Amino acid sequence: MNISLPETLKSFVDQQVSGRGYGTSSEYVRELIRKDQDRQRLRQILLDGAASEPTGAVDDAYFDTLRERAGSRTAR
Repeated sequence: MNISLPETLKSFVDQQVSGRGYGTSSEYVRELIRKDQDRQRLRQILLDGAASEPTGAVDDAYFDTLRERAGSRTAR
């Protein structure tokens, strides 16, 4: 895949590659794509959560139960 960029964006990418330790512009673009995928996944998770039915209150007892469940799984 080839991507054409205007000179200003090409310069920006070159600066990011040299200044942030990427070996090539392709590495930089791959990292941007991965981050965008992560953002889209997180957005979908948040939308799914917002559309879900409300649950009970989240209080100290809720977190105590989670800790107990997590502890019993690691003890196996």
